[in-house]
Order: sequence, then structure tokens, then C-alpha cells
Amino acid sequence: MTITTSKLRVALFALAIGMGLSAAPVFSQEPPATPAEAEPAPADATLSDAPVGTLLADPVDGAQEAPPPESGEPPADTRALDETVQDLKKDVVDLNRELFVLEEELLFPANTQVAVFVSMDIGEFFALDSLSLKIDNKEVANYLYTPREAEALLKGGVHRVYLGNLKVGEHQLVAFFSGKGPNERDYKRGANIKFEKGVGAKYLELKITDRQRKAQPEFAIKDWE
Repeated sequence: MTITTSKLRVALFALAIGMGLSAAPVFSQEPPATPAEAEPAPADATLSDAPVGTLLADPVDGAQEAPPPESGEPPADTRALDETVQDLKKDVVDLNRELFVLEEELLFPANTQVAVFVSMDIGEFFALDSLSLKIDNKEVANYLYTPREAEALLKGGVHRVYLGNLKVGEHQLVAFFSGKGPNERDYKRGANIKFEKGVGAKYLELKITDRQRKAQPEFAIKDWE
């Protein structure tokens, strides 16, 4: 039996009604719209684009480096520099001393050198103010002592008052001492000595001592042979 097209359509329609389905046509729907995605920040954004109050992490380690703690001691490099400066100062002092000795050896060779020193013992009856020296009637030294220098002599110090050159032979040294004697009176005394200058350095000492028996100072010249 041949089924015509019209009969087929009627049968399908009846079947649909029997199943309780609507015969309304079905339309396709668009998928529900999704929220718009946030646009990425531009690649050239700078720190000024960030909102006020936003903390930005360090790009390297994510934390800001804390300053070094303060301490009372200077840095190690400063201490090393100070030690170097002190060493240089010591080297300069040593070098100046060596140059001074070398200069004396050049200016005053041992074969012509003569030196005169001053010393004091006790000093109860005399306070030294000044001293003048003559060698062979020629003034070679004139020295004015400060209270500090005079006190240093009383404590055992020795002062080289003259250094010069003399030729080999006989010479005469005359010394004049001025200061305060007993009872704070002005006091001036002299001493002299004849000495022989040979080959080699010559040293003479002007000694000021107290003569306890006479309560007077005594002045003498010692030849260090």
C-alpha cells in the first residue's frame, strides 16, 4: 500500500499531540553572555599609575633592604686608614731622626767635632737663667732658659748647649752662668778650662753643683777624655 505525503504528515501530527508535545517550532538560542574579562594592564605602565597608598614589592627580592645598624665603633676601613696614617707618622719621625744624625755627621765630622753639655745637681742654691760660652775668646753660644727647661735640668736632664768644629790643638773654653743665687739674689759666675783637641770628637760638661758647707753654688767644667 502506498502512503501519500499528506497522510504521513497527518500521522506525525497526531503522534505529537498524543505525546503532549507542543507543535510550536523550536528556535536556537545564543549562549548566555559572560561578564567581560578585565583588560590587561599596558606593558609600559609605571609606578605612578598605581593607586595612592599601594605598596610595591621590590622587583629583586620582594623586600626593602634595611639600613645597617649603627654602632659606636668606626667602620673597618676607617680604622685601617687611621692605623696607616699613624704608621706613616712614625716612619716620618724615624726618618727625620736619621736625617738629623746624618746632617750632624756631615756638618760636624768626628775628627773636628766638639760638644758642650750642661747639667745641674740639687740646685738648692742656684736657679739657672742664662748661659754664654766663649771658645778661644769667640762667643759661640748664648742661651736663655725657661722655667720648664731649668726644672728639667734639676730632674737630671742634660742640655747640649753647643756643637761645633775645632781643629786639632789646644783651646780654651769660658762659660758665664747667670741666675738667682742664695736669698733670691742675682748671681753671676764664670768658669774656664783649657783642653786639648785631638783626633776624634771632644765632649765637655758644664756642671752646676751645690757646695753645702759654704751654702753656695759651684761651677766646674769637666773634660770627657
